[in-house]
Amino acid sequence: MNKKGFTLIEVLLVIVIIAILAGIVIIAVNPARQISQANNTQRSNDVRALLDATQEYALDNRGVLPTEITAVATEIGSAAGLIDICSYLVPTYLTEMPADPTDADATYTDCTSYATGYNISVDADGKLTVAAPTAELSETISVTR
Repeated sequence: MNKKGFTLIEVLLVIVIIAILAGIVIIAVNPARQISQANNTQRSNDVRALLDATQEYALDNRGVLPTEITAVATEIGSAAGLIDICSYLVPTYLTEMPADPTDADATYTDCTSYATGYNISVDADGKLTVAAPTAELSETISVTR
């Protein structure tokens, strides 16, 4: 009697090969890293938008920045101790205040209660810096002009 089929060794070998290939694909794709990279791209865009809007405000006001901006890098937001510049920028220069992408519910079209997660400061030479201190993957996201 001649039975046709797979041996246990053949089945185990196929399972091992599939497991190795699946491991390689998971490592190559690495969804957590891709999400972090997407978040950092959004942070970079937000930092540039905040810097551009603040500079446009200054241009329209004879080079004067909002007085709330100091030499100490401080988060932009409406709570006590934060730099509240929303009313200067929204809606004239920005449609809404950008927020860190990890804050999923954040859409700040009014200036009553917001926290962007981004820092802003101005140095003695008048150069404005906007930064994203919560950047992922050990990246530094900061723009100075």
